[in-house]
Amino acid sequence: MHADMSFLGLFLQASLLVKTVMLLLLGMSIYSWTLIFSRARMLKASKLALKHFEDRFWSGHDLSRLYKETSARSERVNGGEKIFYMGFKEFSRLHRMPGRNVDSVIEGAHRSMRVTLSREMDELESGLPALATIGSISPYIGLFGTVWGIMNSFIALGEVQQATLSMVAPGIAEALIATAMGLFAAIPAVMAYNKFSTQVGHLEASYINLMEEFTSILQRQAMTESE
Repeated sequence: MHADMSFLGLFLQASLLVKTVMLLLLGMSIYSWTLIFSRARMLKASKLALKHFEDRFWSGHDLSRLYKETSARSERVNGGEKIFYMGFKEFSRLHRMPGRNVDSVIEGAHRSMRVTLSREMDELESGLPALATIGSISPYIGLFGTVWGIMNSFIALGEVQQATLSMVAPGIAEALIATAMGLFAAIPAVMAYNKFSTQVGHLEASYINLMEEFTSILQRQAMTESE
């Protein structure tokens, strides 16, 4: 009888441990692609939202008017717009306090924006550690399944007097599938992690630049009003 050399046939013939490894790698691959699609959509939306807000921010409109427009939908804003909203909100609150000091007002607004920036970055970076983990451990999990499968094939080969290639080929083939699945899960995860990390870094730099430029505008405004 000839062994079934199809993927499904090799999977069904594999040992319980190798099957477990294959199913684990399949699950990791599915989870990885889910993260890739969701992170790609979120980062694209974040870049478009930042560009749209910066166009409005630098259009010359009154910042108080822009703040009121943002405040009307404060529950849905994020990214650079959220940093602007929280900074202006804190600035307005401190600016109305009696005996205010320009430096303390600006520092309070800047601190509020830094906290918001940190939360926004946590959101942007969510999922990246999982991609990094999948990319780093998947090949080793697949290699473990391969080693185990080949070891079992050679143990079975040693129990017969006349060994043939047809006897050992299915076992080696099913073992090598585990390595292939490990690479299939790891390569997209590593590529996506590197790409998303670069995009997150660019967004963070843009957020920081916006925060510092807005702080300078608030400082000039506070000093002008205090004169």
